[in-house]
Amino acid sequence: MNGLLVRVMVTAAAMMLWPIAFASQTNPYKAKATEELPPMNKVAHIQITQGPSLETAYSNWAIIRWTSNNPGGSDEHFGIVTYGTDPKNLSETAKSHIRLNRNHPYTEFRVRVDGLHPRTTYYYTVDSMEGNGARDGVKSPVRSFTTR
Repeated sequence: MNGLLVRVMVTAAAMMLWPIAFASQTNPYKAKATEELPPMNKVAHIQITQGPSLETAYSNWAIIRWTSNNPGGSDEHFGIVTYGTDPKNLSETAKSHIRLNRNHPYTEFRVRVDGLHPRTTYYYTVDSMEGNGARDGVKSPVRSFTTR
């Protein structure tokens, strides 16, 4: 009986110490929530290396994707799609948030465009911008797609 009591006590003590042992360990790969890295140097010439192209389109939404060299600047970025039904009047804007990966030489942007009309042709250009609203100046030529 004493052996069983000792095993129960040792198990209970181990269970109480278990969270303390792991709480004291730190992950060297995870930055502290309050720690923010300074902005990267901006690239002298940002260019689109793939796309832009239509990834998918349905009756009332579409996804546009493209790849550019890593623009640098702040890690907080947005992909921007400026669109409309008249190629000379692109008055609507859609944007999607992205965090730049400082270790990658390129950045892939994907922007979901909502509120579209069925069986309608839309024209668009793409760009990107930092979290502070400063555009990267990588505007694409006008492209088009048609919803289902």
